Amino acid sequence: MTTEPDTTEEAEPGTPGAAEEAAQDTADDSSTETTDRTETTESTDAGQPSEAEAELAAQRELRERIERRKAEKKGPIASGTKLSGTAADLMAAVRAVESGEKPAAAIAFRTPESWPTAGPGALSARPSASPSPAAASAVPARRPQPAAPVAGDPVATEAVRGVLAEGGAPDTLAPQVVSALGDGADGQLRADPWQLLRVAGVRPEQADGFARALLGAECGPDDERRGRALTVWLLEQAALAGHTVLDASALTAALTQRAVPDPDTAVQSTVAEGEALEFQDAVEEAAGPAANGQDDEDDEGREDSEAAERPVRVLIGLERYALAEESLADGLARIVNSLPKEASEDWESSAGASGSGSAAELVRAVAGHGLVLHTGGDAARAEPAALVAAARSLGLRVCAAAHTPDGRRRFAALLAPEDTSDTESGWESVVTVAGLLAGAEGPGRDAEGAFELDLLVVLDAPQLDVESAAMVVESLPDGARLLLSGDPAVLWSAGPGRVFADLLAARACPHVVSRTPDPGPIGELVSGVSVGELTQVEAPGKEVVIVPVRDAGEAVHRTVQLVADSVPRALGVPPEQTQVITPGHGGAAGTRALNSALKERLNPGPGRFGGFDPGDRIAYSPAPGRTVPGQVVKADAEGLHLECGGAPVVVPKERVELSVRHGWALTAHQAVGLHWPAAVVVLPGDAAPSLTRPWVYTAFGRAERHLSVVHGVDQALPRAVAEVPAKARTTRLPGLLGAQVQPTA
Repeated sequence: MTTEPDTTEEAEPGTPGAAEEAAQDTADDSSTETTDRTETTESTDAGQPSEAEAELAAQRELRERIERRKAEKKGPIASGTKLSGTAADLMAAVRAVESGEKPAAAIAFRTPESWPTAGPGALSARPSASPSPAAASAVPARRPQPAAPVAGDPVATEAVRGVLAEGGAPDTLAPQVVSALGDGADGQLRADPWQLLRVAGVRPEQADGFARALLGAECGPDDERRGRALTVWLLEQAALAGHTVLDASALTAALTQRAVPDPDTAVQSTVAEGEALEFQDAVEEAAGPAANGQDDEDDEGREDSEAAERPVRVLIGLERYALAEESLADGLARIVNSLPKEASEDWESSAGASGSGSAAELVRAVAGHGLVLHTGGDAARAEPAALVAAARSLGLRVCAAAHTPDGRRRFAALLAPEDTSDTESGWESVVTVAGLLAGAEGPGRDAEGAFELDLLVVLDAPQLDVESAAMVVESLPDGARLLLSGDPAVLWSAGPGRVFADLLAARACPHVVSRTPDPGPIGELVSGVSVGELTQVEAPGKEVVIVPVRDAGEAVHRTVQLVADSVPRALGVPPEQTQVITPGHGGAAGTRALNSALKERLNPGPGRFGGFDPGDRIAYSPAPGRTVPGQVVKADAEGLHLECGGAPVVVPKERVELSVRHGWALTAHQAVGLHWPAAVVVLPGDAAPSLTRPWVYTAFGRAERHLSVVHGVDQALPRAVAEVPAKARTTRLPGLLGAQVQPTA
């Protein structure tokens, strides 16, 4: 590993933890990873449904099937809360939330004169108070978004405009209100003004001001409607932070911070109205040794007594995620238990052909089990590739699904050319998860809606959120095998849940750990990071270079210099194959500042197509949590024409601002599942509070041949690697699995 000094471009020995100037105490309010997941939606080519629309249609169909299955088992499930939506016309403040420019907490509507907040006559709440530490993770910086804008009924929209104007709210929110509340939105808003919280970007203090303007003296902090609306809002915020449920104590603490006088009553009212669900999960305790001399009847009696007295924790969640998590657990149990018990001589022969080591172990595990987990770094993908080849040699119908098109391409390259497509059925056997679920890629479905597959290999499994995982599992037929493969050290999914980590913790199926290390100095560096060690590595070919900087301005300058000059000159990697990665979108060295500087140097232009010019590198987000790198080709009446992974994409002009960003610089969440020949990771001083071990591991691991670290966080980097693990997520999957699947040895 080498350090690039301040005044020259030559490398000198150094370590990532070398002392620099003290890190800044404050970080930009957009420089956290929660803003990485604000990317929106895919557009529609003329006359053809978009991938996102197809995916939503598949989700609706699947949820209907899930609900029927649940009804057959235990009766109907309580109806849940309506889901918030988005419309074509977004006000500027809400657009800033959705595009990641500002967190919701920083947004204020641009009509302060007519938008009451704290002050005389306002609610006696503390609107700017932060949630309690116990519930802090329930308030991230963005709201979920559907796949495409929904054009509202003009008559209904106009009626809502009148209600909004009467309450002093911007009437530009009307299309979103109609999309969120549906039929009779104006009447619903009059009856319960706090329903305005269903709209993306609206904060509780703003909804309070709106309610006071409509209700007058009837409005108060103890209003039951307010308590319910805030409860649902907090649960939605929790989902954005990755939780599928919240501990009741954390939820009531957050409600207390929002000046709800009786938070317990507010939660129970929300549950009674069917807007949230309550669960009681047993708290496992270590069992003491059994007393000698007890007979079986005494043992049974004691067990019944202990079960009755076993402590439980109360969890509250939205029906949407509860349904998905329970469906996922049911589906996984079905896969585990439905595999036919048959002779596996052919599998054993295939395992032998795969060679010794982890690949053979993986083939044998899949031979005898319906569900198998596989963990390892990027180089370990060769082992699932060997499995795919072995299964295909046995005549099985096999499909592999990656998180990104880049992952799909890389995995296909590991297979022999004849194994990358099934010429008989005409579908490609390596797909993306999103394309598989939308029906745009991969196998067809049978009459019952199940994939026509014998084995599904899901790569990048940590990126599966609970809803996507449930859809995948519910789509597998009885008797099919499922392999979930991925690197457990990377950042978790953009959506709620921690499916892969929960399965690993539950020990519900065999787990094959790869013994194939990632090669070279970069592989050695990231391997150390994965176990909490930031080590100095030998980099004779300048595979790893540290570039110390004093401040954010210098960080931007040095980054541009590296991408445009140093890396191409020293290593022969052109700028278009070098990716800049930084912790957040905002701040003096966030993606926006870096992209502006890089565009000026690499592709200057007036940005005549909505801020873009032909040749600009872009990051296109067809759906929340998904990023596809590409390049601007042209613009015309149809919209902005892009080339993403060799495929043409047309984004209508009204969707450009929300779904396309400049892409010379990305965040680590945007970069998950992608790799480049060279990566420049920028760590400005204000990024120190947002650094975690998974973030550093993910960012460093995006480089194949060369990694430059523009280092301005002093000791915050080694401290984050050693001491700051992934933020905890509250989920129910381990308990649900434990009730249906026996742990493996």
